[in-house]
Amino acid sequence: MPILRDPSDKIKTPHTLKRVLLKHRGPRSRVVFTNGVFDVLHRGHVTYLHNARKLGSLLIVALNSDASVKRLKGPSRPYHTLQDRLYTLACLEAVDYVTSFEEDTPLETIKLLKPKILVKGGDYDVGTIVGGSEVVAAGGVVKTLPFVDGHSTTQILNAALKK
Repeated sequence: MPILRDPSDKIKTPHTLKRVLLKHRGPRSRVVFTNGVFDVLHRGHVTYLHNARKLGSLLIVALNSDASVKRLKGPSRPYHTLQDRLYTLACLEAVDYVTSFEEDTPLETIKLLKPKILVKGGDYDVGTIVGGSEVVAAGGVVKTLPFVDGHSTTQILNAALKK
């Protein structure tokens, strides 16, 4: 029976994660990076993360800080604190490491970590994904993954507000 990693060991600052990744770099290493708020975790999220992990040898998920979420989503968000969101995602088997960023976009984190694969959800156009040009310039690829129909944060929140 495999031994589960302690979720707390998966939570790293971007600079600490850069040092950790040096041990994982190699000719067959394919670090996958994605980011988001991941505030109301649902089946669509976990399916997306599972499929993102299958693209490479390691999956990093970067989360918007609480202040960043407020700027992007409004004063009522996030519903869960950054620490709770980091821990929840770190508990997922598909996720190798989680980190966070204070800015509104993960560009600086992407430039620091230099992933081989940058992935976002199907609502993004590959050509407009933040950090995409940097990843491609370094020899990496940018991909989108389809949504799971009927599973979105907006749908969940709208349904909850109607009750």
